[in-house]
Amino acid sequence: SVEPTEAGDYKLCFDNSFSAISEKLVFFELLFDSARDDDDEEEEEEEEEDGDAAAAEPGDALDVKIDDIKESIETMKMRLERSIQVQALLRAFEARDRNLQESNLGRVNFWSAVNLGALLLVAFLQVLLLKSLFQDRGAPR
Repeated sequence: SVEPTEAGDYKLCFDNSFSAISEKLVFFELLFDSARDDDDEEEEEEEEEDGDAAAAEPGDALDVKIDDIKESIETMKMRLERSIQVQALLRAFEARDRNLQESNLGRVNFWSAVNLGALLLVAFLQVLLLKSLFQDRGAPR
């Protein structure tokens, strides 16, 4: 978590000086909680208090309902944005896991081929050894 001290653009730096040789996969998420949202909530609370007293007038009842609809839409918008963020995070996790699985599959296939080659070599050498044990080496006549 970083509290911004100044308004403006910020840069993110991902340092890879630990090991520039090996490949890294980095995921990050940016969540913006602006102070403006807190101020808006305080203003809405003040408006609700003022709105209750003014709601007795028929013209203001419409304004109160419109404000309620706007508030509902804003709440829905924030929830949809959060859903989009969570889905993007889940896609990133899925991509990371898939990358790991494909890497493991390559490793398993390579070592399986090496083991198969070693098995065939040992089998061939055992057959040669057994043949040599049963060969007639020129017994005395």
